[in-house]
Amino acid sequence: MRGRKHVVAPASVFLLLFFALSLSGCAKEPEIKYPNTITLGTLGDAKRLLPMLASDSASSQVSGFVHNGLTKYDKDIRIKGELAESWDISADGLTITFHLRKGVKWHDGKPFTADDVVFTYETVISPKTPTPYATNYGPVKSVTALDAHTVRVVYSEPYAPALESWGMGIIPKHLLEGKDIGKSELNRAPVGTGPYRLKEWVTGQKIVLEAYDGYFEGRPNIDRVVIRIIPDMATMFLELKFGGIDLMSVTPPQFKLQIPTDFFRRYFATYQYPSFGYTYLGYNLKHPLFSQLKVRQALAHAINKDELIAGVLLGLGSPCTGPFPQESWAFNPNVRDYPYDPAKALALLGELGWKKNSQGMLEKDGKPFSFTVITNQGNEARLKTAQILKEQLKRVGIDMNIKVLEWQAMLNEFIDKRRFEVILMGWGLSRDPDLYDIWHSSKTKEKEFNFISYQNDEVDRLLIEGRQTFDIEKRKTIYHRIHEILAYEQPYAFLYVPDALPVLHKRFKGVEKAPLGIWHDFIHWYVPKNRAEWYQ
Repeated sequence: MRGRKHVVAPASVFLLLFFALSLSGCAKEPEIKYPNTITLGTLGDAKRLLPMLASDSASSQVSGFVHNGLTKYDKDIRIKGELAESWDISADGLTITFHLRKGVKWHDGKPFTADDVVFTYETVISPKTPTPYATNYGPVKSVTALDAHTVRVVYSEPYAPALESWGMGIIPKHLLEGKDIGKSELNRAPVGTGPYRLKEWVTGQKIVLEAYDGYFEGRPNIDRVVIRIIPDMATMFLELKFGGIDLMSVTPPQFKLQIPTDFFRRYFATYQYPSFGYTYLGYNLKHPLFSQLKVRQALAHAINKDELIAGVLLGLGSPCTGPFPQESWAFNPNVRDYPYDPAKALALLGELGWKKNSQGMLEKDGKPFSFTVITNQGNEARLKTAQILKEQLKRVGIDMNIKVLEWQAMLNEFIDKRRFEVILMGWGLSRDPDLYDIWHSSKTKEKEFNFISYQNDEVDRLLIEGRQTFDIEKRKTIYHRIHEILAYEQPYAFLYVPDALPVLHKRFKGVEKAPLGIWHDFIHWYVPKNRAEWYQ
């Protein structure tokens, strides 16, 4: 295998080196043996790489390098073609005719055709496919290949997120037809049309991708992408500093306290922009405690979001009031958040019979108000959030326990199987405000996203109306109401919207921060051959 071998030394070795360099007042330039390779740090390993099964962030990141959809977002968050060169939409909005790019090849050299698009659609909607994305195509009446490069999609009703939904990665019919997609070897060795092809996957350690020479937009300038699994942010940061990785999203303390040095200013570029997502405390609404609205409202009054943002994010974020961040056009600016008011929290719980005992903790019928929050290993911000929440809730007499789990174990054994009381997680959201998969009452099956079992008839109706409405002002009215209902009912305690804080080695050029972030033009990033140009 060409490329760099990564030998991970014990954390104590890195710490000794870190402190030695700090004491000496200088730090060596990160050692870069293979300049045209980019090495990324990530907390969790991928699971399955076929696009409709890659529902966790680690899997979808890798899958996105390997697969293309018919559409994608440009840097200004506008829909543009990817595998589709263009499309026509009928006057009634019920028919989309996609004109596919010609000459596109799968990584095994076979031609990409309209039959692959039809096969992908049929696979996604099959009841045998364990995917949360089937309802993205719910209103589709038919998908037909008119010829090798033309696909006609007919909808039974208007569907506003239609073009975005076709951003789903397309899969190869010639390799998957007649196969059980859940058991396919392509989950570990995918064949796509994307800019990179999978070279190596060492479970729990790294995933290696190599540039695809035959990519239809032109071969990527960066030869290789190495994704290293490092389930600890402090260790990952040391790897960044000493050349083990080139890019990571740093924590607010790292950004504020460790990045502003001459060393990092010399060798790394830093970026800051609001992430399109939020961190939340999600309640299992089947649990008798959290099925009660007043309990959830009391918890909202007991949580001090400003303290969380100051303590966890060091001010690099904003309070979250509901399911849309402020950058979304669907955000309702008139929604009033629950103010931090411990007395109000106690009053609401008192109405339900909860009283403080001699130790100052809440009890009802001799049982303490106690529950366990689960969150994922290695995410320092979430653990810190949980620790602060624990102290905040203790002030009103609530005993909150914290359980930290490995990422895949948490997803597969606890969230999918609904074996939790409360979860501390985050959502990275689509740019279209359609939230059907997260909040509709039909989306509570295993592997689906309404794992808290939320149900509200008005929200169900509005989610469908939002999908069927093209007029953006009418859609705003619909999603403003959804925001209002969810903010009132508190199925989640909506906590905060963190800033995205990527740090990237300066040798990579052509990087542009845009409304979509920095990744929108990755295939055109490059490394100057003249090393003297790296830090200019």
